[in-house]
Amino acid sequence: MPDNPGMELEFLGTSSGTPTKTRNVAGLALRTAGGWALVDCGEGTQHRILFTSLSPRDLRAIFITHLHGDHCYGLPGLLASAGLLNRTEPLAIVGPAPLERYVRGVMETTELRLPYPVTFVDVAALPQADVLPDLAVTAHALSHRVPSYAYAFTEKSVERRLDTARLTAAGVPRGPLWGQLLNGGAVTLPDGRVLRPDDVLLPPRRPRKVIVAGDNDTPALLVEAARDAHVLVHEATYTDAVLAKVGPGPQHSSARMVAEAARDAGLPNLVLTHFSPRYQDKGAGNGEKGGGPLTLGDVEAEARAAYRGNLFLASDFARYALDRDGRLARMGDAPPAQA
Repeated sequence: MPDNPGMELEFLGTSSGTPTKTRNVAGLALRTAGGWALVDCGEGTQHRILFTSLSPRDLRAIFITHLHGDHCYGLPGLLASAGLLNRTEPLAIVGPAPLERYVRGVMETTELRLPYPVTFVDVAALPQADVLPDLAVTAHALSHRVPSYAYAFTEKSVERRLDTARLTAAGVPRGPLWGQLLNGGAVTLPDGRVLRPDDVLLPPRRPRKVIVAGDNDTPALLVEAARDAHVLVHEATYTDAVLAKVGPGPQHSSARMVAEAARDAGLPNLVLTHFSPRYQDKGAGNGEKGGGPLTLGDVEAEARAAYRGNLFLASDFARYALDRDGRLARMGDAPPAQA
């Protein structure tokens, strides 16, 4: 299996509960060299996809974290549109057990006939179910009003790289011999020396691992799973002050709670999303203390007070690339056009 040159996250929706003028409800595309998978599919997700280079025809699998509408109401429409785009490849849909009943019920009542096979995979079947060819997928139970899960995506195969300094010192010129060693073949040099791949290959790097969490009021549940992860995508619906006013009923996290869990896990990259519509996009913060409007600056300030790693607050159409060394960086946004 060839190594993924990159793993990318593309956010299709970053609002909690209801959409805003700038944010749709939950949806996240995970891109690899083998294609793309979708995590959650809130209402309007397929419309967001229109403003990206993604296509429902090429979608490899869908993962639903939990059965609240802002995470799954867009699923039947996306499936229908994929059929209208002449999709024929099978599609796996992973989620809590009642997900199949919901989708098939909509299909039956609306007489939706798909020209491609759909396979429903109970989240309990992970990781044994082999859903993606290049990524191993595990599920981690969270704490919410309905069963909710985080999905961890880990590379199955990692490339080996040549120790170029050692090859140069050994007098092996760059060219076909390097390729032969990289592909597992031994090389006999003009002076009779034999070089074997293990002599000149660097140790394999750690497989990249990305965790995408559903709604959750106890981020500490993910600390162990995140210890060997490179990225955690987690809701930060509120700040502590707003959470105290709202109360525990909605079962969501504050930015501080998520940041502390990421810190405790030693996580290098944290992406916050699923923000309450009460937070405006613009502004530097201090709305809670200064009496002004609440902004995402308040969310960011609370998270940064507890977490010193690489922190991002996601916005719709934002793209992030995770390189082979586990560094996450923001790419340009997809053109929103009339979105």
